[in-house]
Parts: sequence; structure tokens; C-alpha cells
Amino acid sequence: MKIFYLGIWFFKAKWLKKRNPLQSVVFISNQCNLRCKHCNVVETLHPLSRTFKEIKEALLYCYQQGSRFVDFEGGEPLLWKDGEKNISDLVDLAKNIGFFSTTVTTNAQLPFGHCKADSLWVSMDGLQHFHDMIRGEGSFEKLEENVKKVNHSALNINMVINKHNYVNVEETIQYVQASPYIKQIALNFHTPYKGTETLFLPWKEREETIDLIIRMKKKGYSVMNSVSGLKAMKKNNFPKHCWVTNFVLADGTHLTECAGKTASICDHCGLCMAGEMYSMFTFKPDTVWAGLKVRM
Repeated sequence: MKIFYLGIWFFKAKWLKKRNPLQSVVFISNQCNLRCKHCNVVETLHPLSRTFKEIKEALLYCYQQGSRFVDFEGGEPLLWKDGEKNISDLVDLAKNIGFFSTTVTTNAQLPFGHCKADSLWVSMDGLQHFHDMIRGEGSFEKLEENVKKVNHSALNINMVINKHNYVNVEETIQYVQASPYIKQIALNFHTPYKGTETLFLPWKEREETIDLIIRMKKKGYSVMNSVSGLKAMKKNNFPKHCWVTNFVLADGTHLTECAGKTASICDHCGLCMAGEMYSMFTFKPDTVWAGLKVRM
């Protein structure tokens, strides 16, 4: 059923120009237990947390729009509760609605072995010194402690590369490769939302870092990004297909595309999914294969 739906969706998107989302990012709260230097989401004074009913309405809306994959994000989604309900109840809800798979992205500061999501993404911004510099002292040690307690076949790392931690990319990829707990790593670059511009990695260093990632991927390291998608991100001068993902923010706002478009920072985008989407729509075989491995 999944492959049939994906084929029909792609046909409509490519040749009939239908702009229906395939995946959704639902921010269930903007409450967090860290204060990361790059974050533009967390609300410290008046944090919001969606109710189970509100999240159900958001999921039904996304499903009706055509989305079949959902990522629950925050803030820190593991902090979310509504009465006795926790993050796994939202996973069950999404699957009951009909979503093919669910993802939870966490900073791994809390135990998360109970989470029933099909895939788990842990945000890790380099090894200890670099991660702690961005997310706070002791956060890397806590991350390692909680990751070791999780027995999940699709536990992955997401690294956002900025002007401080780009020198640690090679070691981080090697760390992921050596870990018995982690399946793969996805790499993105810092997108300079207002107030975080100083973290933007200059283009020359971005190109050099992408060349390094490509070399490591070709050597067999467990990098999720496709080579074609990475190459597109070097110059970032390709047509964007960011409507493939829709977003529901913690305040209930619905976005049909990435918030970067509203913020007018697409020219400095570091979200490598943009390169993956472009490469998919231009029929790059390695990107299509990488996407199928993640989604199937």
C-alpha cells in the first residue's frame, strides 16, 4: 500500500502539479528542558502545549491534505502530556488515523525507550565539547546515557552544522558508525533565523564540509543524505519543493511550507531535505533509493 500511494502521489506532484503534502511536522509544544543557541522555537515565559484533542484535529487535517508521514516535534516532545496521555498515545493516534509511519525528534535528555514511534531522531550537535557548547553543559553525557537504554531498530542522529561545530563533523560521523545503538546520521546546516545569524556557516566552509560528508558516505559511513542531495546544497540555487512538508505550529498556525519562506531566508537554507526533494523530482537514483529506505 505504501509504495502504491507514493507512486500515485509522485505522479500527481510531478506531472499534474498537485501540491499536496506527503509528510507533516506537528509541533506539539514549545516547552523545552534545554536552551540551545540555535533555537528559534522554544518559548521560555509562556510555553504552549497542545491538547490531545487539538493534536488530533491537526493530524486529521494533515491526513486529509494527503500527508501520510508525521514527525512530532517541540520544544521537547517527551515533555508533552495531557492528563494520562503521553507521546506514545499520539503515535497510536496517528497510526489509527492512517499515517504510514511516525517519527519523534528528541534532545534525549529524558529516557525515551517507551516511545512507540517508528523512527526516533536524536538531535546531537557534535561530540561532547561541541554539543555542550550549543546545548548546555552535561547535555551530551545525558544524551549518551539515555541512548544506551533504548533498544530501537531505527534510532538515528540529526546534526545541525554551524560555524562552531563544523570542524567536528568527521568525528561525529565516525562516532555514529561505531555506535551499536545508532542506525544512521542525517546532516543539516544552520539556517539563520532572526537572532541566530552568527551561527551561519560561510559558503566556502559549507562546500568543504559537504565534500567531506560525500567522501565519507562513499566510503560506507551511515549517512542518510544522498550524494545528489548534498551536492545541491553546496550552492542552494535550485527550485525548492518545500510544500512536500506541511507544518502545524505549537500555537495552532498551519503552514503549507517551511517557515523559512515566511522569514525570507530560503537563500540561506541549510535544511538538506530541500536538496533531497529537488534531487527526487529530478530523478536522481541515489536520492530516490535513500528516500525509499527511510520511508519503507
